[in-house]
Amino acid sequence: MALLHGFEPHDAASNSRLNWLRAGVLGANDGIVSIAALVVGIAAATSDVAVIFLTGIAALIAGAVSMGLGEYVSVSSQRDSELAWINKEKRELDMFPDEELDELAELYEKEGLSKETARKVAEELTAKDALKAHLKIELNIDHEDLTNPVHAAISSIVSFLAGAIIPLAAILITVGTGMATLWAIVITFAATIVALGLTGGIGAYVGGSPVPRSVFRVVIGGAIALAITYGIGTLFGHTIA
Repeated sequence: MALLHGFEPHDAASNSRLNWLRAGVLGANDGIVSIAALVVGIAAATSDVAVIFLTGIAALIAGAVSMGLGEYVSVSSQRDSELAWINKEKRELDMFPDEELDELAELYEKEGLSKETARKVAEELTAKDALKAHLKIELNIDHEDLTNPVHAAISSIVSFLAGAIIPLAAILITVGTGMATLWAIVITFAATIVALGLTGGIGAYVGGSPVPRSVFRVVIGGAIALAITYGIGTLFGHTIA
């Protein structure tokens, strides 16, 4: 049956739990890789602890602020879109209740229910909470559990800082204790790879995706980033010297 009030996409939207997971894992991974790549590049160019420390701290603060603002803007945009769809659905339920009931029944039919059962389910769900029923099957949105942009931003900032402190502490402790710069870089590289493996594995496990594939992906990506910045730091260090 054709709808009388326009086309609606019935694609799924990310739920709150996955958004929190995404913000946390991306924040931690970004913190680990960006700070590790930076301090390794700087350490390859100079063994001055003060320079490494100030550069690392500046990058730590700038990165955390950038991640938090980026996540806030991203989630705010998503939330605005979800609220717009919710308000649109409310209007349509008020203006076209019969057509909306037919639509709901058709959607359950497409899910595999018989025509009679689909109609009965649609009627019962409409009687209980029509808005919730339509949002769930059409857009996979729970209007009572929308993602909070402030919470997502805080999660991103905290996870970025938690990840970034690992390579920063590794390089500062090793260089600060007088260890040879090359060995300090090697230890920082190893600490970074382990941290990336852990965050990639945890994120994959909680999200239900294959753990080995996720770990391999983040570890290889991180290793490439560190290798590139190490090479650049070495090149510029020799050039300046």
